[in-house]
Amino acid sequence: MRVCVATIVHHPEDARITHRQIRALLEAGHEVTFLAPFTHCNVTPQQGIRAIDVPRAAGLHRGKAIKAAHAALRRGVKDADLLLVHDIELLLALPRKRPPTVWDVHEDTAGALEVKAYLPDALRGVLPPLIRAVEDRAERRLHLILAEESYRDRFKGDHPVVPNHTYVPAAPPPPPGDNRVVYVGHISEARGAAEMIEAARRLKPHGIRLDLIGPADASVRPMLRDAQREGLLDWFGYVPNRHALRMAEGALAGLSLLHDVPNYRDSTPTKIIEYMAHGIPVVTTPLPRAATLVGRAGCGTVVPFGEVDEVAGAVVQAVLRLRDDREGRASMGARGHEEALNHYNWPTAAEQFVARLERWAGAPSPVTAAQPAAAVSASVVTPGVRHLHAR
Repeated sequence: MRVCVATIVHHPEDARITHRQIRALLEAGHEVTFLAPFTHCNVTPQQGIRAIDVPRAAGLHRGKAIKAAHAALRRGVKDADLLLVHDIELLLALPRKRPPTVWDVHEDTAGALEVKAYLPDALRGVLPPLIRAVEDRAERRLHLILAEESYRDRFKGDHPVVPNHTYVPAAPPPPPGDNRVVYVGHISEARGAAEMIEAARRLKPHGIRLDLIGPADASVRPMLRDAQREGLLDWFGYVPNRHALRMAEGALAGLSLLHDVPNYRDSTPTKIIEYMAHGIPVVTTPLPRAATLVGRAGCGTVVPFGEVDEVAGAVVQAVLRLRDDREGRASMGARGHEEALNHYNWPTAAEQFVARLERWAGAPSPVTAAQPAAAVSASVVTPGVRHLHAR
């Protein structure tokens, strides 16, 4: 099977796209063409794939990237048996002549608008209906896979879930240390940037440092640089997922301080599963799925939502308790690893993911069984971008 995988929004080293899905396809013996913003992200394409470089879509100016993606997709799908797209933006760039097409729904796009600081207020009311219209149109013409069970409520059909599990080491990871706290992932205000910096400030007198591993929104970069200059933390910027997780091993705790916003409320933060997989006790805010997972596995501490000082204070108390309880934190790390190995190991989900794509690639039509492919009279149009075409 020849698969064209495409993104213009995500980093070419995105864990879900590259280190899980593309890796699974390659290991199953399939050929992959990967359309991604390699140059923009300063990434050299991995061996074993055919790479197509495209501009990255970011902020309010996405029209040029979507237009370029349309031309690139026409090249990418010429010999493909299946097209797998990872961005809602690419639904506006699909070529008319294409193989069966799959949209991997990564997030609640409309819900995520709340944390997009660059959006003017005038667009916040206009965009959600447009996004829902694009999603509805895509459901009638494409196959869908969902990253979360909670996304089912947004669609009429019954679409398979491909969860954000991770590769879990079979051997027990090293036990947690006593002088380092980590965060792995994108850094933003809604992901707790201010809370983590304040916690680092309060942990420094105790000889505990904070390592931040991941890219950051422009709005929080100045405060991160200032905190690093003060010696409060080490910010490493973007690091490929497999290397980032190795860097995190042996930490006293892994932080997940997501705010209570719609896009996070019904999701299981992947970073929590990754901390568990690598034997790192978790400190998380009480998002329902996160709190349930950590509580069930007994692998960490839940701290309350609140103002920055309140959350930072709770984090510091949780971290100091872990530091003073060597046996307790080792047990948390071991329980988390066992839970991840038994229930969240990606290779199990990978087999089902690949098998599903193989079936769709062999189908005579890309239309899901959930709804008939009835014509839609109204086309979804956004200035500067193309229509979502029917096949």
